[in-house]
Amino acid sequence: ELMASLQSRLQALWEEQELVLLEVRECARWGEELEVMVRDLCKPNEFERYMMFIGDLEKVVSLLLCLSSRLARVQNAISRMDGNTEAEEKQSLNERHELLSRQREDAKDLKENLDRRERVVSGILAKYLTEEQLQDYQHFVQVKTSLLIEQKDLEEQIKFFEEQLENLEQSIP
Repeated sequence: ELMASLQSRLQALWEEQELVLLEVRECARWGEELEVMVRDLCKPNEFERYMMFIGDLEKVVSLLLCLSSRLARVQNAISRMDGNTEAEEKQSLNERHELLSRQREDAKDLKENLDRRERVVSGILAKYLTEEQLQDYQHFVQVKTSLLIEQKDLEEQIKFFEEQLENLEQSIP
């Protein structure tokens, strides 16, 4: 019964993931349309700043999400430690926790820098775009970020339920 429930939940997550992937493709097309418009309206160096920002947006958000999920897994492993846990394993987990915490702080700094760059890019685009076009661009940035977060969250949930199902299957004789 538990296995059927996990399998059902996994199926629902896979279907949700397919819908999110459709939205990601739509967002990419929207991004391509914006790119053409910005290329046509802006100076080459301004267009380059726009493209660098859009490319870095995905990289920085993905990095932050990846580091946060890895840090959460390490924290979970640390919370499961008990008196039987070997000293070497404890030390390894604590070192990984410290490293991931520092890396996440560095990624947060990158995100703050990215936010400043977004304000610069918005200022550049405000010179060329109508108010509606500028709002479209800002909405695109929000949607792109939201979809990255949703996609990563679904991947994590799917991974978790697949591991649960696998552990359950192995525990049944």
